[in-house]
Amino acid sequence: MKKILVAMMIMIMMCSFAFAGGASETATTEATTETATAAPVRNADKPVVFYNRQPSDPVSGEIDMETMNWNDSTFYVGFDAAGGGAVQGQLIVDYLATADPAVIDRNGDGIIGYVLCIGDVGHNDSRARTEGIRKALGTWNGTTDPGDVKEGSANVGGTTMRVVELEGRAMTGTDGSTWNANAATDAMSGWATRFGNQIDMVVSNNDGMAMGCLQASNYPAGVPIFGYDANADAIEAIGAGTLTGTVSQNVDAQAAGTLQVLRNLLDGLTGEDVYTVGITEPDQYGNKISAEMVYVPETKALLAQNTGVNASNWQQYTEGTRDAGISQSSAPTKRVLLTVYNSADNFLSSSYVPALRYYAPLLNIELNIVQGDGQNEGSCLDRFTNVGNYDAFAINMVRTNSGPDYLERLRY
Repeated sequence: MKKILVAMMIMIMMCSFAFAGGASETATTEATTETATAAPVRNADKPVVFYNRQPSDPVSGEIDMETMNWNDSTFYVGFDAAGGGAVQGQLIVDYLATADPAVIDRNGDGIIGYVLCIGDVGHNDSRARTEGIRKALGTWNGTTDPGDVKEGSANVGGTTMRVVELEGRAMTGTDGSTWNANAATDAMSGWATRFGNQIDMVVSNNDGMAMGCLQASNYPAGVPIFGYDANADAIEAIGAGTLTGTVSQNVDAQAAGTLQVLRNLLDGLTGEDVYTVGITEPDQYGNKISAEMVYVPETKALLAQNTGVNASNWQQYTEGTRDAGISQSSAPTKRVLLTVYNSADNFLSSSYVPALRYYAPLLNIELNIVQGDGQNEGSCLDRFTNVGNYDAFAINMVRTNSGPDYLERLRY
């Protein structure tokens, strides 16, 4: 009897140990499952990159740092606007320095008269270009406002000549869109009629408006004209001798930079790695942007540098030249919602978006591109939806002060 009792006690103890072990195994399994099924990332914590249009006050141009500090993963990728304006101004000055005064001064009045196509008076890039042009020609009067200028001077073929801005006008379309090429065509037609041979030079804040000017049926043949952006049709026009010069803002560096910053953030990089890895130094896949880019910590902005383009070097900027420093990576695929403020914008549609479509698959980024009408913020904002389906966002606004409207969609 005693032996039976002992045996029963041993069996009870063994069952107890087995039960405890089973419970422990179940608990471990549940914990592992819970760890594997991590909580989804809140939209408010996802990476956000503003590009091409820096969040800012449209009147003062002051950078909207409240928007830029939305979260630790918010950045801006663009180009050095102030430096670009100076590059355009220098391009014009260099041209005049080698020009024949007797040829460029069409009416022989000793004055270089020019007209100026302004893109958008509330856009920092347009402001910087207008300022760069006017400072180079001495017509800067402390403001980028149309018409607020003073008489300047420039070295023209070894002779100092007076410079006058005959008129500067913001090119706004009948639909309210800015940087409008058709408006530039109409303006140029009016200028040619109004000023006649007083016009010795035409300058534009971008290539689209410059090419619009050339479309005017009464454009004064042979008058030098300068644009900005190095779009494919502008480069071709330089080669053909109809456009005098433009400025490359290194669109491939900008597009690849926008995607690389997003890629770095999505891969969990932090600190300076976000804006250096794959940009100024190789990433784990060996990718590195070839063009120079500079980070400005005060505004969380990664900026491509600008170069002047004219008859001496236009062939270096022909269409289809992509950055050989970016090749296929094996990073996990991520989804990005990207807005374009205006589907008709010449620079974005013909240069920037094609570059994005080229580099995104190489970085294993799946882009959903939504394009607005350039006038109504809702044309982009109303399609900035289903944000929970995306891992990150790239935002190009209609108005530079609309950043908070997009971020509100990501609040939760």
